[in-house]
Amino acid sequence: MSIPQSFIQELLSRVDVVDIVGQHVQLKKGGANFMGLCPFHGEKSPSFSVSPSKQFYHCFGCGKNGNAIGFLMDHTGMGFREAVTDLAQTVGLPVPEDDVSPQQRERAAQAREKQASLTDLLEKAGDAYRKQLSQSPKAIDYFKRRGVSGATAKRFGLGYAPEGWRALASVFPSYDDPKLTESGLVIESEDGDGKRYDRFRDRVMFPIRNVKGECIGFGGRVLGDEKPKYLNSPETPVFHKGRELYGLFEARTAIREQGYALVTEGYMDVVALAQLGFPNAVATLGTACTPDHVHKLFRFTDTVVFSFDGDGAGRRAARKALDGALPYATDTRSIKFLFLPSEHDPDSFVREYGADAFARHVRDATPLSRFLLEAASDGCDLGQAEGRARMSSNARPLWNLLPDGALKRQLLGELAEKAQLPTAELDNLWQKTTAQEQARQAYSAGGVPAARATTSAAPNPWGQPSSGADPYASAPPWGNDGSGMDRYPGQPMDYGNNANRRPYTPNGNRPAGEWRTGGNRPFGRKGDWQARPAPQPPMPTVAVTRKDQAARLLLSHMAFLENFSPEDTSTLAQLHEPHGSLFGWVERQFLAQGAQSWAVLREHMRGLDIEPFALHLMQGNHAQIDGPLDEIRQELRDSLTRIVLAELESQNMQLSTQASNPNAFNTLKRNIERTKDLRRQLKEII
Repeated sequence: MSIPQSFIQELLSRVDVVDIVGQHVQLKKGGANFMGLCPFHGEKSPSFSVSPSKQFYHCFGCGKNGNAIGFLMDHTGMGFREAVTDLAQTVGLPVPEDDVSPQQRERAAQAREKQASLTDLLEKAGDAYRKQLSQSPKAIDYFKRRGVSGATAKRFGLGYAPEGWRALASVFPSYDDPKLTESGLVIESEDGDGKRYDRFRDRVMFPIRNVKGECIGFGGRVLGDEKPKYLNSPETPVFHKGRELYGLFEARTAIREQGYALVTEGYMDVVALAQLGFPNAVATLGTACTPDHVHKLFRFTDTVVFSFDGDGAGRRAARKALDGALPYATDTRSIKFLFLPSEHDPDSFVREYGADAFARHVRDATPLSRFLLEAASDGCDLGQAEGRARMSSNARPLWNLLPDGALKRQLLGELAEKAQLPTAELDNLWQKTTAQEQARQAYSAGGVPAARATTSAAPNPWGQPSSGADPYASAPPWGNDGSGMDRYPGQPMDYGNNANRRPYTPNGNRPAGEWRTGGNRPFGRKGDWQARPAPQPPMPTVAVTRKDQAARLLLSHMAFLENFSPEDTSTLAQLHEPHGSLFGWVERQFLAQGAQSWAVLREHMRGLDIEPFALHLMQGNHAQIDGPLDEIRQELRDSLTRIVLAELESQNMQLSTQASNPNAFNTLKRNIERTKDLRRQLKEII
C-alpha cells in the first residue's frame, strides 16, 4: 500500500537518527554532530557525520546521505515499506492501512504475529545449538580440521545439533507446539500416530539470517560422509530459499567495502572465505541462483561474481545463474563467472594457492557477455550453417532477457557476426520469430490449438476464430491493430512487434487474405491472386493517459513492482484520484501476496471503490499487455520517469513562489538537479 506522507513525517519526528545509525556504526561525539567510520565504503579516518539537529547523516568521503529510513534501506538492503515498518515497530506506531478491508488487516496482522513467533523459536533453537557446540568435542574437531576459528564460528553463530530424536524437547517444553513443525525444526510422522522428532540430528549447524539479522532457518551438515550431506530448513512462512542468501547479513558491509559480491555454492565456502580474507562471500541455499537472489545482491553492489566448480555440474549451475542474472545486466552493472579447477572449491583453492591467486582469478573471471556467447555456442559447429543457425536459436531467448541498452545492442552485433548474418537481418529474424511465438501463445490461450488445417472461412475477431479457420487469418499486426491497445504521446514501442510489420500467416510471406482459396485447397492455385479484403471495423477503444498506461502495465505485470524505487512508489501513491488509490492498492497486494495475475487481482478488487476504474482501464483486446518482458519493462520505466518528472516540475513551480523560505529553496535546488537527471535518462532511452 501507499504510506501517507503525513505518517512518514510523524515517524521521522519520533525516531532519532543517531540511535538508528548507532545500532550499526560506532559513533563518537564531535562538536554538534556524531562521527564514525562510514559503513558504505572502507575508510580509516572517520568522515561519516550524523546530525541530531537535522536528523540527517552524510559521508564526506562517498557522498551517501539521508534520514533514518534511507539509512536502513542503504545499509540493510530493505525496501522502502520494510524500512518504514521496521522503524514504526521501534516506536510503537502502526503503519496506516486505510485502504485495507478489516479481514485483510486481520490476516496481515496474524501473518506478522506468526512470523515474529517463528523467528523467536528459531533464535531460541540457534542459541541451543551454539551451546551444544561448546559441549561437543567431535563438532569442534570438525570445524578445526576445516580451519574455522572460534571467532569465525561466533561471527556466523555456528552450532551443533546433538544426536537423539528429541533433543529439542529439553529446549521447548511444549514439544507438541504446531509452530515447531511450521518453523521446520520438528518433523511429524506421516503415519498419523502423532509422533514427532527433530529434523536436525548429529549435524553442525549454520543459522540462516535475513537482511535484518533475524534467524529464519538452518543448514545442517553431517560430520562424516553420510547422505544427505547437507540438510536445509523447509519452506516456511519466514524462509524461502529462492529469495535468501546465506551469509548476506554478515557480508553486507564487506560487499560495499570490497566493491563486489562473491556468490559460492556452499556454507563452508562462505565461512572459510570470510576467514581467509574474502568476507564478501555469500551462498545460495541448495538451489539454483534466482532473479530474486540477483536483485537482492544489487541492493548492495553493482558487481557480482559467481564462483563455480569447473566440472559439468558447475557449468550447469552457472548456466542457471546466467538466466537469473540477465534481466539485471544493465550497462552500469558488472556480472562475472569464475570457474575453478574441478578438484577445487574456493576454500581449498585459497588454502593451496593463496588469497592473491584467488583474487587474480576473480579479477579475470569471465564477463557475462562472453559466457552468454559460450552458452549459446555450446554443442554448435559454427563451421556449418546448421550449427550457426542452432547457435542463433539458442542465443535469442538469452538475449531477449537482457534489459535494453548498449550491452544488449553490442551483443546483437557479436551474435550476428558468429551467425554470419548482417545485424539488422538477425534482429529482423528474431523479432519475426518472437511475434510468431506470441501469436501462437495468445491464440492457444483461447483453448484452440495453434496449428490447425485451414479451410475457407470468413474473418473473425482476433482471438475468436471459428472452427476450422486459419487461426491467424484475421489477426491484425500485433500491437498495432487500433482495437484496444491505445497509444499515448511518447510511447516508445509496440508490444512484441513493430507497427509496420506484416502479420504472421501460415504462408509465411504474404499477408492473410491475399490468396484466394480454391475449393477445399487451403492456399489455392498459382495465379489466384486477389485484393486484400476490407479490414474489420475496430473495437471500441479507451482513451488513456500515461498514468493510465502505467496502471495497465502494473495490472498486467505486477512483478515489476519489485524494481520500483522509493521515489517511484511515493510519486504514484500521491497522484490524484483515482490513480493514487489504485497504485496504493496494487502495492499493498504485492507486499501481502506477491505478484499476481490480472485475473486474480480482478477477484480481489470486487466491490472496492477502485474496481470500476480498473475495469475501465483493462477493457479492450490488448489491455492486458503481453510481449517481450524487456520491452514492457522499458516502457514502464519510461512512463514512470515521465510521471516523476512531471510531478517534480509541478512541485518546482510551487516552490519557486516560496524562494524566501530556506527549506523550500533547498528542496527546489534538489528537485532541479533531479529533473536534470531524469531528462538525461529519457534522452538515453530515446
